[in-house]
Amino acid sequence: MKHFKKLCMFASAALLLTACSTSKSAEPAKESAPAEIDYSQEIVIYSNSTTDGRGEWLKEKAAEKGFKISYVDISGGELADRLIAEKNNAIADMVFGLNNLEFNRIKDEKLLVKYSPEWANEVDATLGDADGYYHPIVVQPLVLIGNAKADMPNDWTDLTKDSYKGTYGISGLNTGTSKNIFASIVSRYADEKGDLGISDEGWEVAKKYIQNAHTYAQGEDYISALIDDSNPLNYSMMWGSGVLQNQAERGYKFQVMSPKVGVPYVTEQVGILSTSKKEALVKEFVNWFGSAEVQKAWSDDFGSIPANKTALEGAKAEIKEFASSVKSQKLDWEFIGENISSWVEKAELEFVE
Repeated sequence: MKHFKKLCMFASAALLLTACSTSKSAEPAKESAPAEIDYSQEIVIYSNSTTDGRGEWLKEKAAEKGFKISYVDISGGELADRLIAEKNNAIADMVFGLNNLEFNRIKDEKLLVKYSPEWANEVDATLGDADGYYHPIVVQPLVLIGNAKADMPNDWTDLTKDSYKGTYGISGLNTGTSKNIFASIVSRYADEKGDLGISDEGWEVAKKYIQNAHTYAQGEDYISALIDDSNPLNYSMMWGSGVLQNQAERGYKFQVMSPKVGVPYVTEQVGILSTSKKEALVKEFVNWFGSAEVQKAWSDDFGSIPANKTALEGAKAEIKEFASSVKSQKLDWEFIGENISSWVEKAELEFVE
């Protein structure tokens, strides 16, 4: 009998312990609090859009919001290469300014973090990455500007005429603006049987376009030359915000060529690098940088066309006017992306004198 009572007591205790254990496991798990962001850490930014005072401006405004940043300005043609080369010994935490073609190269190397910023619903999602690895900041039409008294050509292809030799300037093909304008010209002559997918006519146009041009030396003040009526350099390639910024700084109104086919539009993007150990902090910075308030201020001071629709609504009248004065050229960016490196290599080897 005593053994039976002990057995019952043991069984009751076991049931009680089981019940207690079940009750505890049924309680919902508490979510851990998000890690506190350390604003004392420095965010290292690689960009091709920090020249002409932009980098200093960004550093100052960021500091007012408690962010500590440093930036490295690298040309658009070299920036993606630099990030890929540093993949296993990364320095940068984020990158902005590159277009979709260059960002796709970085994405293919798995160097970007998938992220939706707080302002994602304020921009046209089709301008960015469909998978959410980079997002649009600034829209840049790439144009030809001219001296106020010059007779403007109607299209880039007009520059292949002998009469334009030495009258227009271009940047080296390793720069983003020059590379994309070159691609927008060459890709018009697509021919699957041609060399690198381009017809013989297309390569002849490309050759004359490059050899008729004056290629700028590093640090050359081509804007001063352009507005000097006695200088033979009457025309220059330029990105959209550069047009408006130089007009404001020089007190000069350029002519802007508007071809019937349109001009190439590129969209500057922002992305967070997967190699960064400061992801939470960088996300906060991107939320701030891409906001309507900051992008409007960026636009006001540097003449950019914001991708943020709310910022564009409040932009200066001259920016809205410029944005509506040139239409976007219809381009096969997939075709361009697959071939642009080969096109540039051919041009540099065979056409650049």
